[in-house]
Amino acid sequence: MPLIETRRLRLREMNADDLDEMAALLGDPRVMEYYPKAKDRAEASQWIARNRQSYAENGFGLWTVETLSGKFIGDCGLTWQIVNERPHLEVGYHIKASAQGNGYATEAALACRDHARGLGVSQRLIAVVHQDNRSSQRVAQKIGMRPDSALRHASPVHEVLSLEL
Repeated sequence: MPLIETRRLRLREMNADDLDEMAALLGDPRVMEYYPKAKDRAEASQWIARNRQSYAENGFGLWTVETLSGKFIGDCGLTWQIVNERPHLEVGYHIKASAQGNGYATEAALACRDHARGLGVSQRLIAVVHQDNRSSQRVAQKIGMRPDSALRHASPVHEVLSLEL
């Protein structure tokens, strides 16, 4: 069952059947350009397991993003990230290279922002974005986030954008 549905997308819990698609997504050097390295199949499996654990513990995590016709395009969702030495609710997203440039990341992130407002677990939503990742910065800005100099991620090459929920 979809957790969230938008005009063009469905966000649902990841499961073991998503492993091939998630391994391709997280193994793509273009998608993972701003990560230390692309992930292998075992790491993609761990990614799914961590998100499934987050669903059980928090009621949210990164969800599989697919078109309404069922075509896999990436993941997007909510996770806890440590910023300023305490947990903050983050929206994160990864869209496969062939689907980028169609507004899918923004559409999914907007839905997650609105979902976060309904959860009531945080007063602020953040995005931790590599300083050179202009595409991700634009997505965060399109959902209402602005750079927040009061928030610092442990990594000096990442900036934190935020918005009040």
